[in-house]
This record gives sequence, structure tokens and C-alpha cells, in this order.
Amino acid sequence: MAKRFRGSIALLLAAIIWGTAFVAQSEGMNYVEPFTYNAIRTLLGGIILIPFVIGSRIKESKPPYVIPGPDRRLSVKGGILCGILLFAASSLQQLGITMTTAGKAGFVSALYVVIVPLLSLLFHRRLPKLIWVCIAAAVAGFYLLCMTTGFHVNDGDRLMLSCAVFFALHIMVVDRFSKRFVDGTLMACVQFFTAGLLMTVCMVLFEHPQMSSILAAKHTILYAGVMSCGVAYSLQLIGQRRTSPTVATMLMSLEAVIAALSGCMILHEKMSFREVVGCTLVFAAVLMAQLMTTPKQKTADGTAERDEDEPEESFKSDRPYSLPAAKLFSKMRTDP
Repeated sequence: MAKRFRGSIALLLAAIIWGTAFVAQSEGMNYVEPFTYNAIRTLLGGIILIPFVIGSRIKESKPPYVIPGPDRRLSVKGGILCGILLFAASSLQQLGITMTTAGKAGFVSALYVVIVPLLSLLFHRRLPKLIWVCIAAAVAGFYLLCMTTGFHVNDGDRLMLSCAVFFALHIMVVDRFSKRFVDGTLMACVQFFTAGLLMTVCMVLFEHPQMSSILAAKHTILYAGVMSCGVAYSLQLIGQRRTSPTVATMLMSLEAVIAALSGCMILHEKMSFREVVGCTLVFAAVLMAQLMTTPKQKTADGTAERDEDEPEESFKSDRPYSLPAAKLFSKMRTDP
């Protein structure tokens, strides 16, 4: 229960950071083009994590070698796959938002709260009926919050829907790898460098970056790079280790609500009654989904029943372990 709560807190903090980062991104777009902004901040997020990856490696290399370290090959593999999906989602989002209204873009991209549970069904994960009610309430809240005019589908909306699909796939891949014995910091670092390098290629091909413009946007880039990438995505990896993908998605979707609230507090934007109702609906839906998650039950023999959200431990490692250490670790896992 405590681990699940800590996971939810980590995801909530990530949503808060992403929501407030919308203000920084909005300001940054006044100086640089989208690929330039995303490439620099994403690479910065990877650079920020390098010392932590090195520190973790040094710590694990010191004796005693009792517990095997995380599977680094699996961590790198997951990071590359997540980086490709993050690049695709971010690029489609930046392109789509230029072809549709901001409200429609926010609503359609938030539809990943529906796509993730639908993808979960493909992996035979049944969801309680009340969770679907919470999802429907969240979508209704996003509609009230984002859609202030009529809705008609155009090319920009289709791009934003594709963006939502890639964000949903990103969440599912993070869930798949984070539930295994991987190095979350290394995985996040590889993700940022993969996405950042792909964005850099697009920046060189399609944009004309200038150092003076980049320096003018340095404060927004620093905040988005350090907090939105380096900190928030790391919190996502930590949080999804103890949270189901559907509930995690609803928690992270609060970034749209927090973005609206931070716009009011920081940029002095005004919210209508309709938008306030939308925010309230989303908050209520997320809270209800959290209250519906049940803690791990105990079996008849008194041992804890394995939660489907617990990480699957893998004992593969790229570091050598002595036979006595391996025996000791095996004994630790089998002892009551």
C-alpha cells in the first residue's frame, strides 16, 4: 500500500511539473522554433542524468556483490524504444498544434486516457466498470476545459490523435519495462538522448536555429530541460513501477488541469465557469480512480499475494557475482 502511494505521489509530482512547464514552453516558442526547443531541452534532460547514472554504476561496482544489479541491456533497449516513441509523439504534437486550435489540441491529445485502457485490454488486463466511469468523467472534464468552440475534425486534429496514440504507447512501454528489473535512471537517460538526437536531425533539416534566439530562451529551456525532462520523466518511471498503467495515465493527465491553473496564476489568464467545472470533473475522476485501487491482499497462509503492478525481477546482470553471493541471495529470497 505504501509503495503504491509513493508511486502515485511520484506521478502526481510529474504531472505538476509538466503542467507548469507548459508556461515555460509557451514563452520559449516566442524565441525559437519547435524542433530547436525540443531538441535542446531533451538533450539537456539526458545530460542532467549522466552524473546519476555514473554514480549508480560506481556504487554497484563496490563490494559486497550480494544482490545482482539491474539488467543494463534491457534498460538501454527500453530507453531507445521509449525515446523513439517520445520523439514521434512530441513531433506530431508540435506539428498538429500549428494546424488546429489550442483547445482542440489539448482535448484530442488528452484522449490517451482512453487509449491506454483500450491497449490494456489487448494484454488481457480487465478493468473494473467504475474505472471506465472515471475515464468517461475525465474525458468530459477535458472537453469542458479545452473545447470552447464547436468541434470539427481537420488534419491537425488527426495529427493530435496520432500524437495521443504514441503517448499511450509510450506509457505502455514504460509500464512494461519499469515493472522489470531495470535501471530507471539509465533508461530515462537513454530515452532523452535517443529522442534528442532524432529531434536534432529534424532541427537541422527543417529549421534555422540561431544562437541569439536560443540564449534569449535559455531560462525556459533550462526549466523544461531540467524539470520537465530530467526530473518529471524520471518520476514517471519510478511511479509506474507501483501503479497500473490506467491509473497512472489518469494521474499524469492532470498536467492539462495544472497547466490551466498555472496559466491563471503565472500568466494571469482567466478561467470561465465551464473550465472550472471541467477541472473539477477531472480532479474528481482521478481521485475516484485512486480510491478504487485496492491494496495487496494476503493469502490463506499469511503470505502477501503478488500484485500485478509489482515489478518482475530479472536476475540477469552484466556484472560478475561470486558463487557464495549468489547462494546468499537465493537463500534471502526463499527464507520466510
